Amino acid sequence: MKISTKARYGIRALIDVAIHGAENPVSLGEIAEREAISEKYLEHLFRQLKTSGIVRSVKGSRGGYLLTRSADKITAYEIIAALEGSLTPVDCVDDSGLCDRVSDCVTRELWTELKLVIENYLKSKTLADLAKTKEELSKGFVYHI
Repeated sequence: MKISTKARYGIRALIDVAIHGAENPVSLGEIAEREAISEKYLEHLFRQLKTSGIVRSVKGSRGGYLLTRSADKITAYEIIAALEGSLTPVDCVDDSGLCDRVSDCVTRELWTELKLVIENYLKSKTLADLAKTKEELSKGFVYHI
């Protein structure tokens, strides 16, 4: 299973919003400059993130994007699911009708358990956690507990 550029860049961009958007909206141009991501690509990502209710837009000369909830209420899972869809390693986990061996397939259980492990891990990591780590890295130190 691979996480696409869409999800990787989306998380990076939202970490930027979490760090810089506490008081004022963050423009896509600012995010693009700090994160070295195309502004055009960010437009596409933020359209999806807005539709999924993770960000909201503010119009005007000082406009940009804000999180719809505090960063500690937004998980990595929610962001990735909004941008990627299902995180299922194999399609039969979500749709048993895709395989006629589903009733006696030993590996389907393995893939189902893997999906749950991935989902639970990503649900345990919030945008606030990631933003804190980024801020610590920029200061030159990271604490692991």
